Amino acid sequence: MMLSESDMGTAFADSAPNSDDPLPHEVSLSDVLVNPPLRVEDYIPEAEEETKAEESQLDMFRSKAPSSPASGLWTTRRDGEVKLRLDQHGIGSETPKTVHELFQESVKKYGDYFALASKKGDKWIKLTYKQYYEECRKAAKSFIKLGLERFHGVGILGFNSAEWFIADIGAIFAGGFAVGIYTTNSPEACQYVAENCGANILVVENHKQLQKILEVQHKLPLLKAIIQYNEELKEKRPNLYTWSEFMGLGNDVPDSQLEKIIDSQKPNQCCTLIYTSGTTGQPKGVMLSHDNITWTSLSAGRYVQLIPATEQQELVISYLPLSHIAAQMIDIWLPITFGAQVFFAQPDALKGGLIDTLREVRPTAFMGVPRVWEKMQEKMKSVGAKSSALRRKVAAWAKEVGLQTNLKRMNGYSELPMNFRLARQLVYKKVRKGLGLDRCTKCYTGAAPITKETLEYFLSLNIPVYELYGMSESSGPHTISLPDTFRITSCGKEITGCRTMIYKPDSDGNGEICFSGRHIFMGYLNMEDKTKEAIDEEGWLHSGDLGKHDNNGFLYITGRIKELIITAGGENIPPVPIEDAVKEAVPIISNAMLVGDRAKFLAMLLTLKCNINEETGEPDDDLTPEAIAYCLGLGSKATKVSDIVGGKDKAVYAAIQKGIALVNEKATSNAQKVQKWVLLEKDFSVSGGELGPTMKLKRPVVTKMYKDQIDQFYTDVETPTITANPLSK
Repeated sequence: MMLSESDMGTAFADSAPNSDDPLPHEVSLSDVLVNPPLRVEDYIPEAEEETKAEESQLDMFRSKAPSSPASGLWTTRRDGEVKLRLDQHGIGSETPKTVHELFQESVKKYGDYFALASKKGDKWIKLTYKQYYEECRKAAKSFIKLGLERFHGVGILGFNSAEWFIADIGAIFAGGFAVGIYTTNSPEACQYVAENCGANILVVENHKQLQKILEVQHKLPLLKAIIQYNEELKEKRPNLYTWSEFMGLGNDVPDSQLEKIIDSQKPNQCCTLIYTSGTTGQPKGVMLSHDNITWTSLSAGRYVQLIPATEQQELVISYLPLSHIAAQMIDIWLPITFGAQVFFAQPDALKGGLIDTLREVRPTAFMGVPRVWEKMQEKMKSVGAKSSALRRKVAAWAKEVGLQTNLKRMNGYSELPMNFRLARQLVYKKVRKGLGLDRCTKCYTGAAPITKETLEYFLSLNIPVYELYGMSESSGPHTISLPDTFRITSCGKEITGCRTMIYKPDSDGNGEICFSGRHIFMGYLNMEDKTKEAIDEEGWLHSGDLGKHDNNGFLYITGRIKELIITAGGENIPPVPIEDAVKEAVPIISNAMLVGDRAKFLAMLLTLKCNINEETGEPDDDLTPEAIAYCLGLGSKATKVSDIVGGKDKAVYAAIQKGIALVNEKATSNAQKVQKWVLLEKDFSVSGGELGPTMKLKRPVVTKMYKDQIDQFYTDVETPTITANPLSK
């Protein structure tokens, strides 16, 4: 049972880590050309600061008079090596290390601490760091026995588990690539990834995922074996193994054979492939080096002040898709670096089961994609609405106090008023306890945009949710918000050792966000043209995101270049701010997509908040309790999407029109006003194809799916002279 706002909470830690991170290095293109910031030879530790052993080790990564600044910084070859972007001083000058070296260090420091916890029935089965490392070595030997070739893939298809982690790291130890595959992928999409990475072995969770592979197995000539790590095998097939069978295969592989492969690995070689979700075309294989992973986990962990297990062990929950870099960095690499303990959620985590794991584990750090925070918000609001009048009044008072106090703290005020302390005892502590966040000092969100409304909702309950920003091509994080360094809707400042450039800023400071640092990827596997598009002549990674810095150096994302709508009048319009404004103005709206590229005016596709079928992920016709309450407040008796769309519910349509009119009043020009809109009969979803695995809107797909509705906007020759919704009549 989910408790209401007035029943739940604990205070967010009043003390916060101090950041000595400098302000972002914001430069123009002319600055870059005159004084290139990324010449590799400029970022090598000075010899007098190194031991002879370190000097010798670093030599192999140094730039030898490159023909151009970006020479050697990228490759698209599976066996390629890159020159590392080493700094002269600070964390960017840390000696490069391989994944195996990182894990060995971890075992020395945290060997007897628990590393992984898996729930079997009512009990948590745990592995220490020593046991975890040994299991990874066993898996590596078995991969060798099965014929895993150097720089070939081990594809992993399934929900988060100890076996997932062990297969991932075992593949790297054995000299292959660890390759996560989205569990929602079709058989054809699985085939594409397996082909692209040259997969010799595929690891699947269960019979359902196995069937996808068996369907395309005949098209995968490099595939030598399949391993199923959960459920009993329903049929015996050649080269199909259970997990226990697989783990025993390498018993006769000598340690010396494995050690020879491990010793041949270099920090500047690829060890992991992250496949982009393919929202704008075929997925690209993002090549991450050993150094990308080991350095980023160290730098990011220090930046957010993760505590080493020898002082106080951090606890995290693994539930987000491990095919995504965010989950891999937070669940696998940061814990190994700092000795954290990882608890695996149940497979129904994103269908409602996560709250039970949260309450049981009570993590010290928690990452939720925006949809996770939104679902928590919706549930708490729904339950809160059913509370007594007195409880609702107390909750409303506490939330107002919490929001105002935290906004002041955000701007540097440290004094806590008496009413805040009272609210903390009466409400905030109960809220945190009810959510399982009572000892969580680091709540994060990322991977997709989150609304200001959701951030302010949790801030009002004294649960600051810190935004982080990055991409697969930056090994995950690039900027992170901190307790004493954050602004609502900003994604913070750069991790120490990373740099940002705003490329070609306009008069408002908006331009393309570009990154540099040791976290920048090696290149896209076998895609030279795409790699050259991403990494420019000076070595900057072009994110494709639009953003700007404020006067204090906080980074704000304002849109994506590829998402820019260019109207017939030639005006460039980023759609996300307008879409977010509409969703904030009309709380019943679930998804909003602005259209109008090369058209005379803007229009919008809208969907309503509805329940999601927990088994299929399909949107239901039933409205969410929050949406029903909203309708009641308008005088509408609608309880289903079809009641509103099919019956053209006058009260709801009028409220949507009013909300859009309010958004239009704040538009900077007429071209940025939404002139027409339509309510769709079904919400967007991953299963429906409109959303990607990380809940990002797949605009090209939506445009194609709803072509008829979009065409309907522009059947009139003339541009509307007033904001209207002709389809609501």
